Amino acid sequence: MDITDEKLEALAEYLDIEEEDMEIVWGGEAVEADGGEYRVFTDSEADRACRSYIRDTLWAFNADFLIGFTNLPNDAVEMISNFQESKAEDSNEAIYSLVEDKFNSLVKDAILSDGRGHFLSPYDGEEIEEGDFFIYRYN
Repeated sequence: MDITDEKLEALAEYLDIEEEDMEIVWGGEAVEADGGEYRVFTDSEADRACRSYIRDTLWAFNADFLIGFTNLPNDAVEMISNFQESKAEDSNEAIYSLVEDKFNSLVKDAILSDGRGHFLSPYDGEEIEEGDFFIYRYN
């Protein structure tokens, strides 16, 4: 998901700045410009990045949401929630094992509910479409 010339052009257009005023950072994965850091993806790259982010942060998902993608009864929500609270990030692999069979559906529902910007733009949760690209402000 490296920054290409086309992605730089799209970001420059969106920010209304010159490409010379931007700096590629994070080993070519992001751009520093106009006081922020931005990631620019194609549609399929954004989907993959979002999927990866969701996979890595299942431990932080609402237990009520997660329960629908498990074979556990609805009254197991408290059990999942308590496990997440006590283990935090260390609960991620166990949570994934609970939802693994329905992970694709979970990703689709999460994106439909919150949008990709929620997962890929910690700065403001926004997804900006510029031509064929999608821009996310990281900070």
